[in-house]
Amino acid sequence: MFDVRKMQEQAILQAVQSASDEETAKMIVYGKDAAAAKEEDAAWVCSTMKRLEERFDPDAITEIRMNCQCGYGIDEKLTLVKELIRDSSCMEEFGNSERAQAAGMYCKEGELYLQFPFCPCPAVAGVDRFDTDTWCQCTKGYSKVLFEAAFGCKVDVELLQSIKMGDAFCLMKIIPQPAFDGIIPWKKDSNS
Repeated sequence: MFDVRKMQEQAILQAVQSASDEETAKMIVYGKDAAAAKEEDAAWVCSTMKRLEERFDPDAITEIRMNCQCGYGIDEKLTLVKELIRDSSCMEEFGNSERAQAAGMYCKEGELYLQFPFCPCPAVAGVDRFDTDTWCQCTKGYSKVLFEAAFGCKVDVELLQSIKMGDAFCLMKIIPQPAFDGIIPWKKDSNS
């Protein structure tokens, strides 16, 4: 059975350990004397993020949390994004197709956005609101992995709004970077 808590514990443990050491990772995820293991999921999420914020600076937190993305359902999303790229000739056509919009994507003034009317993270279903966007940084990592694989270039992701931070919806800006081969998908055959 799919256990979101265990999956998140392991993702955070690995990301923190990569950024520091095993002892720090265990303290962040499990708390002092492993007391966090007894917490309900929502309380665990909040206390884990607090421990992370107490130990690391904002840039390190962003990097750690972006590396915590679980990859849940990413294969289906990647297939969709690649199909949308194949069926479009430019970013505007890609982002403004019916299928893209149904999946939460849209293009405005040549820039791609990804929007959700709900928090896409099943791990925080019991959390009403966060005081910081620390937890939400993992969705940036997920989107980065997804769009880099689809576009074949580096991608930056900006978190603009978050439901769990009190916004009406979650919103990210997806920014392809001319990297790897210097070309983003629609510029291979044109100058646009």
